[in-house]
Amino acid sequence: MFHQDINLKEILLVHYSEIFEEDLIDEIIKVGYFNKIENGNLLVNIGDYLTHIPLILKGIVKIIRQEKEGDELTLYYLEPGDTCAISFANCINKKKSIFRGIAESDIEAIFIPVEMVDEWLVKYKSWRHFIIDSYHFRLLEMVESIDSLAFMKMKTRIWKYLTNKVKMSNDIDLEVTHQDIATDLNSSRVVITRIIKTLHDEGKIFSTRNKVKVLELLE
Repeated sequence: MFHQDINLKEILLVHYSEIFEEDLIDEIIKVGYFNKIENGNLLVNIGDYLTHIPLILKGIVKIIRQEKEGDELTLYYLEPGDTCAISFANCINKKKSIFRGIAESDIEAIFIPVEMVDEWLVKYKSWRHFIIDSYHFRLLEMVESIDSLAFMKMKTRIWKYLTNKVKMSNDIDLEVTHQDIATDLNSSRVVITRIIKTLHDEGKIFSTRNKVKVLELLE
């Protein structure tokens, strides 16, 4: 157990040493638990009560909003060093989750009991700042999603979507289907396929079955 804690502390320090003081990191290790979640699996579903808050150490989590009719829209992604501000709100207010969190890749995270959220707000200045910053960044990302829905043409939205995936994965070769893109952007596969072909013909991407190589990033 001691050896595992040492390794976990080293990992936490890589992503959170500039965010949390060492006393808080030690307390995170003491009360939290480490878990791995495979690509495609749920971290939280709509309607769930949250018992733990994730601090992402490795991988990417996709946060999705679903309408009553079943249509879905990807709002933002969580990367190492992130947590989900919406999770904090649900925990503090003891409300069910209105979002779905899915592992976009294999995930490693440490999960903190929700009862620590309020306690650390009082105890640690860095925790308060972390929560406020999380809300701020997630709000900006949701505003960007709204702007893209309201003002961007679909071709630009798809190109931006692929660009963002490249930046998150540090790899221009993406394993993504046209249906994946359609689901994330709340569109139809037929529309996505047509626009992917256009981007391919323009030389911005190279598309093959279930794979896209992004040759030019949207600035």
